[in-house]
Amino acid sequence: MPADTKANAVETHQFQAEVKQVLDIVIHSLYREREIFVRELISNAADALEKFRHESLVHKQIFDEHLSLEISITMDEKEHTLTIADVGIGMTHDELIANLGSIAHSGAHSFISQLAETARKDVNLIGQFGVGFYSAFMAADKVRVQTRGFRLDDQGWEWTSDGIGSYTIQPADGLRRGTKIILELKEDAHDFAKLETIKRIITQYSNFVPFPILVKGEKVNTVKAIWTRNKNEIKEEEYTEFYKFVANAFDEPMYRLHFNVDAPLTINSLLFVPKENFERFGFGKMERGVDLHCRKILIAKHPEGLLPEWMRFLRGVIDSEDLPLNISRETLQDNTLVRKLSQVISNRMLKFLEEQASSDPEKYAQFWNTFGQFLKEGVANDFSRQKEIAKLLRFESSKTEKGKLTSLSEYITRMKKGQKAIYYFNGPSREVIEAGPYLEAFRSSDIEVLYTHEPIDDFVMTNLQEFEDKKLLSADQGNLELPESAKKEAKEEKEEGAKSQEPLSEKELKSLTKWLKEVLGDRVKEVVESHRLVGSPAIVVNPDSSMSSAMQRVMKAVNQDVKDNLSQLTLEINPGHALIKHLAELREKDADFAKIVGEQLYDNALIAADLLMEPRNMVDRMYKILERATK
Repeated sequence: MPADTKANAVETHQFQAEVKQVLDIVIHSLYREREIFVRELISNAADALEKFRHESLVHKQIFDEHLSLEISITMDEKEHTLTIADVGIGMTHDELIANLGSIAHSGAHSFISQLAETARKDVNLIGQFGVGFYSAFMAADKVRVQTRGFRLDDQGWEWTSDGIGSYTIQPADGLRRGTKIILELKEDAHDFAKLETIKRIITQYSNFVPFPILVKGEKVNTVKAIWTRNKNEIKEEEYTEFYKFVANAFDEPMYRLHFNVDAPLTINSLLFVPKENFERFGFGKMERGVDLHCRKILIAKHPEGLLPEWMRFLRGVIDSEDLPLNISRETLQDNTLVRKLSQVISNRMLKFLEEQASSDPEKYAQFWNTFGQFLKEGVANDFSRQKEIAKLLRFESSKTEKGKLTSLSEYITRMKKGQKAIYYFNGPSREVIEAGPYLEAFRSSDIEVLYTHEPIDDFVMTNLQEFEDKKLLSADQGNLELPESAKKEAKEEKEEGAKSQEPLSEKELKSLTKWLKEVLGDRVKEVVESHRLVGSPAIVVNPDSSMSSAMQRVMKAVNQDVKDNLSQLTLEINPGHALIKHLAELREKDADFAKIVGEQLYDNALIAADLLMEPRNMVDRMYKILERATK
């Protein structure tokens, strides 16, 4: 029956069977956050305004054409009501039945079947069936919808329901164009009639709706969704204002990446790198800071899986029209699309950081000093992007000035002829590393060594294993193979330093190493001649190539109980050093005291490697040596 021939009497209709099921699910358990209903109704209002804007371009005669396109929200705390109104396209009598009394047949069956398959009511499903409206019944005992279409001859209607099994429709005179939804709030939902509650929800979820949202006449959504605009049209102060809003910050960002792509997904993204990293100050793990939007509506605030965990320092917004949204808009239905979105954004950010490192190395060095730990975390955990992240790593080295950083790629350009590995060494500071014995062979051979200072660095290098087909090797690794040219240079320097003192003979050396192994027992795996030492008497090296001294320090610090199960170290001695020669003579004259010196030699080597865990025995031993020296 046409709408204009309907009687003025109230019509009563039954909800479609599927709607009853959907209502029960939505009202009782679908949404994790009850306040989501405000966002859903605002989103529907924005859609109605957008549809009207389109229709107004093709229709010459429009009802109430003078009205400004906006969303108006009012509350009555005494009557416990919440009203959300728009001046959008409105609905006719038949559209009310189609939109609010039923669900598209195929959509309903898809919805119900997925519920049956998962056997749970909080299933994540696409939100295109119009069921967002039904979320109003989570907070309302009764909902009234007053609506009038945009055509001049359209009539006004009022739809009313308690969300249980039926609804009524009756004519309504004196309505302006659009839709007004009046919620009579449940007893436990009276907070939604409070000004501060509604403002907070709008700011959190609907701040970037492209139409003004007026709450009791005051515009609430004051920050614009600038990520959808051409970046050439946006002023710096607009970027800064937006950053302060999304990051809850007071300063300006360090970096900004604003980009838009159409393939493989339509993405509008605006990401910022803050100036500070509070994780390094001991404030705990940083929370994710990138929101996911669809057509400027917040879908998920800081969702997991949107970006890799190591990118949690980023702040900003990602907006994609291509994402199929679940019924509650809280999670995404298709994880494949989420992974694709994550891949596009992550790769673009890596490219951006590489560009910044190349164009402004000094500024990038500031970024590295602040956020480098996150990139190291990425190398260790994000295997799909490990090689790309590795290009962004920065370290001091034996070839750089203090405080100056170099990349793995730059290191490779300076490698010696025949060098097949990138060498690194871990120590608490540059001064400590350079004062130790481990760089002697590299220094004499003019081979560059990267300096790492954090415990995680060796774990990162071990996980990375190689870079551009060059192995990454710790300078304290046993059986270290230096280039032949470097070995020759080191040997010549060693022989030059030993001209005034002949090194131990092969027989003396063999006897001394055997004796030292007996003295030290299980504390060392073996005692051998060193081919890397020039001016130091001894060092300890790890025969296990997968574990540097730094990694061993970390494991011992984390769990004292595992220290006996760790790989035993090898003691390397320099047969041309005066101390080693004197020790060989001393063990023939005074075996007991020689044993004390041999144990101290080993502890000194542990100290140089920062591996001495228990100093008490060493202190007692040192007193005995001092007592002997002062006689």
